[in-house]
Amino acid sequence: MSRTHALAATEDRTLVWDGCLNVRDLGGLPTASGRPTARGAIVRADNLDRLTAEGRETLLEYGVRTVVDLRDASEHKPLLPLPEGVDLVRVPLDELAGEAWWEAYGRLDGTPLAFGPYLEHCPHAAAALVSAMAGARPGPLVVHCGAGRDRTGLAALLLLSLAGVTPAAIVEDYLLSDPNVRPLYGMLRLQDPYRRIDAVMAEAGTGAGDVVAGLLDGFDAADYLLAAGATAAELAAVRERLLPMMPMPPVG
Repeated sequence: MSRTHALAATEDRTLVWDGCLNVRDLGGLPTASGRPTARGAIVRADNLDRLTAEGRETLLEYGVRTVVDLRDASEHKPLLPLPEGVDLVRVPLDELAGEAWWEAYGRLDGTPLAFGPYLEHCPHAAAALVSAMAGARPGPLVVHCGAGRDRTGLAALLLLSLAGVTPAAIVEDYLLSDPNVRPLYGMLRLQDPYRRIDAVMAEAGTGAGDVVAGLLDGFDAADYLLAAGATAAELAAVRERLLPMMPMPPVG
């Protein structure tokens, strides 16, 4: 894929939902089978609590029927309630990690360095995510956290890997969030966590893309999720969202 084509594909996947800064469709990504992931199936986003009335209407027009919120319930402070007809499902990844995980690895929070320890020590959370998505109603689904970068980034890594998306495309998708999110803290007059995040990455002596690529090297999402407690039927349902069955050609 040429750089120009890759840029066009990225711009095509970017969604403008007023109140959010980091929303994109996970469709159109290349897979090992040669079929791209389906558009309008799964969207990744930052904090939907900030959606304005206009942004909420755009979400509805996109056909979203399920919101999977990866935050703890205490973080849920929407400006407006979700519209009727949209289900809210919680999979609180931070809470599911447990105190022991946070004591051991909390300093890595906000960086992809946390992904490996999380997958190793919190497989039950990954299984809960897949179960929630497998049980969601038909129609577009959006998964989000606060910035749409870390918890959502880990979720996207699992989902895209399960669908057979190429590692290079998964890495590229992960890296798209950073330039979207960095300006957020200044805009909202919040303490900027990037000073600490950049220091942790510098201490590790590696880049975010290299960390994600290393994690994907040899990673089999299906084997991992089955061992974590997800069922084969749940994995099939999630795959079907991102890679729907091709219609059979007419006979004769």
